[in-house]
Amino acid sequence: MAPKDEELTAFRTPKGIYCYKVMPFGLSYADATYQRAMQHIFDDFLHKNVECYVDDLVVKSRKRGDHLKDLRIVFELLRRYQLRMNPLKCTFRVTSGSFIVRH
Repeated sequence: MAPKDEELTAFRTPKGIYCYKVMPFGLSYADATYQRAMQHIFDDFLHKNVECYVDDLVVKSRKRGDHLKDLRIVFELLRRYQLRMNPLKCTFRVTSGSFIVRH
């Protein structure tokens, strides 16, 4: 979220006034806004090297040797658009797995 927009998310509690520094997904249309942004940012790579679902991003490569190149491209795009990832939620070098977990 742009710093200038943080005050637009302000809310009051008995302990004070707070605002979000990142886009909360509880806001109306936040998920659609995020998805539209991801489609714009990764347009050339979606369904090829990148999959995006809700707030998850998967970088996939057909060849092991291409994976670092693909990651570098994604990191450069994230940096260009001032997006950050939580390193505690990142997993690297996974050879296969489920992208969507159903409950």
